[in-house]
Amino acid sequence: MCQKQWFISLLKIPPLTVGFEELKLHPDILKSLKRSGFVEPTPIQSRCIPEIKAGKDVVGQSLTGSGKTAAFGIPIVEKLTPGGGIKALVLAPTRELALQVRETLSVLSQFRGLHVTTVYGGVGIQPQIDSLRRTDIVVATPGRMLDHISRNTIKLDKVEFLVIDEADKMFEMGFIDDVKEIIRYLPATRQTLLFSATMPAEVHHLITRYLKSPKIITEKIHVDSSLLKQVYFDVKQDEKFSLLVHLLKHKTPGLAIVFCLTRREVDVVTKNLKLQGIHVMAVHGGLSQSQRTSAVSSLKHEKIQVLVATDVAARGLDINNISHIYNYDSPKNSSEYTHRIGRTARAGKKGEAITILSESDHDNFRNVLSDRQIQVQLEQAPQFEKVRFERNTQRAGFSRGPFRGPASHGRSYHRTSQGHFGNRR
Repeated sequence: MCQKQWFISLLKIPPLTVGFEELKLHPDILKSLKRSGFVEPTPIQSRCIPEIKAGKDVVGQSLTGSGKTAAFGIPIVEKLTPGGGIKALVLAPTRELALQVRETLSVLSQFRGLHVTTVYGGVGIQPQIDSLRRTDIVVATPGRMLDHISRNTIKLDKVEFLVIDEADKMFEMGFIDDVKEIIRYLPATRQTLLFSATMPAEVHHLITRYLKSPKIITEKIHVDSSLLKQVYFDVKQDEKFSLLVHLLKHKTPGLAIVFCLTRREVDVVTKNLKLQGIHVMAVHGGLSQSQRTSAVSSLKHEKIQVLVATDVAARGLDINNISHIYNYDSPKNSSEYTHRIGRTARAGKKGEAITILSESDHDNFRNVLSDRQIQVQLEQAPQFEKVRFERNTQRAGFSRGPFRGPASHGRSYHRTSQGHFGNRR
């Protein structure tokens, strides 16, 4: 998929009554939007852009994939002129998200002459140092940004805009102290924009400390149930992989992402899927940046069918035609569940999120369902063939033949009168 096609897939959702022209954008911005095929802004864009243009600090809350990058990118690109140092800094929790943000900002600024640089770890630092000497906008992960600050290879005294993207993920990944340290090097007089899918107490503290009388803009947080089907199966541990293979081969018309909790499990599942003839690659924090970029690019360009990932891939991946999300391991909480399933049912398309439970997943899944707005239906597992699953050098040979997975081994999740979840036996 080319850059233009990717950008169209990022923002194209059912139209609003307000067009980009009515937001009184600069002709250069309108030209770039028109060239990319856009007519209508998304809800988060139509509400954020006027406030940012007016010079206000803004807090935007919306699902990943709702157009948040352009919501802050359009007014920033419109306000900046090339040259004179770094004027905007965007902090992102992951390398993948940083690259996606840079790609969007580059498209938006194609007629503005602005230079956008990405700063992240896992790659050589010298090319970044060279690029920082002439850049206008920096999109950075916190750790590598602090590396540049300590080396005195970046100057932040001209920054007019600070964007903290996916703030809740910053906390979850332990980067928030790095963010606070970076802010110490920024001018006190600046416009600060914070975007997050969820608003835990720690994010509220960040808003209170660093934003000045911000405009709070909240858009729809949960996925449209008319577009996204959410189901779960409950099977024995040694049936889990066989069911996944069956679903990928027979029930997945488009691309799929399979989520696992650990890097080790990602590697094991990837290896076994390859043995089943499925075109698959892995992405997790233990791989080099080039390996991660190659995997994401291969899925985006449909050279592979399946990406197996840890939650590092749950944010910042905007890939067209993802029809299915598979939770091979249950996420630990409702926030991670929401971000995982947000990879599908995008741009008005339908999708399906399937969670495959075994006994070890029940506690985590109970935590997910503690969010009353998440509704996942139990379904009986289809008939599937048992296949071989290899973990390290141990080979677990399973007999082949038809097998019908039990609905839930007599177990289903329900809410008690006290509002808790338990097992119905």
